[in-house]
Amino acid sequence: MWTHGIPVRLSATSRRSLWPMSARHPRVLRMSSLFVRTLREDPADAEVPSHKLLVRAGYIRRAAPGIYTWLPLGLRVLRRIEGIVREEMDAIGAQELSFPALLPREPYEATNRWTEYGDGIFRLKDRKDGDYLLGPTHEEMFTLVVKDLYSSYKDLPLSIYQIQTKYRDEARPRAGLLRGREFTMKDSYSFDVDDAGLEESYQQHRDAYVRIFDRLGFEYVVVRATSGAMGGSRSEEFLAKAEVGEDTYVRCTACDYAARAHRCRIGVRRASRRLRARRQHQRQRWCDRRLRRLWRDHSGFHHFQ
Repeated sequence: MWTHGIPVRLSATSRRSLWPMSARHPRVLRMSSLFVRTLREDPADAEVPSHKLLVRAGYIRRAAPGIYTWLPLGLRVLRRIEGIVREEMDAIGAQELSFPALLPREPYEATNRWTEYGDGIFRLKDRKDGDYLLGPTHEEMFTLVVKDLYSSYKDLPLSIYQIQTKYRDEARPRAGLLRGREFTMKDSYSFDVDDAGLEESYQQHRDAYVRIFDRLGFEYVVVRATSGAMGGSRSEEFLAKAEVGEDTYVRCTACDYAARAHRCRIGVRRASRRLRARRQHQRQRWCDRRLRRLWRDHSGFHHFQ
């Protein structure tokens, strides 16, 4: 092993000391020493079965409305889920980084999302009266760091992601971890040269999400959705089916079409879009004929392609 250019030889004793005891000899954790307390009754503030079971089994504890402490059992599950997500993201060539949760106002002011979020984010000031927010999402920060480090299209394509805590000021936190004010989210972003590259990156991420949901054993459906404040020209959501879910979607029984209720397109609207396209094509042909006639009258040249 080399350290600062100086060759260092490790003896048997020093080599063993580099590894923590837990890595060399994993300790068996017994229930008698496990930091957990189970409950006989459902907590008073729990509304859905998942919330009740997580609290009663000693996986999480409520710290404040929409904010929970992860106890050892729950944290182990959370880390296993994060590990699955990392494996699938790394498999498509994405690279992980980590941004701070405390973010300055300026990047979000530039995109107008400082005001678009309204009351949905946590804002705060430092001792110098500077404005900050607790990150609800990090599109601006991802864009700025790539702009800072890359200066040529030859550096692309690039896919980067993070698994980090987000903060949103939910008006009515409910359902335990399903709708909280503090939660863990994986967000990934690709930077591509053209539309073809963007489509390829999108499909790679979509395939990775399918594998993640399959490995986690969810019964889910992929639906068309709107991008909302996050932006984007195309959006799909992976919805896990649940009786306590808040989203409503429609699904065709004859094909694989599915969409959130407010995003659904029915046959009448498709027909009207085709009609508008036909009229636009007719107007274009009329304009082309006018241009050809105008060109012929003034130049005597009659060849058009």
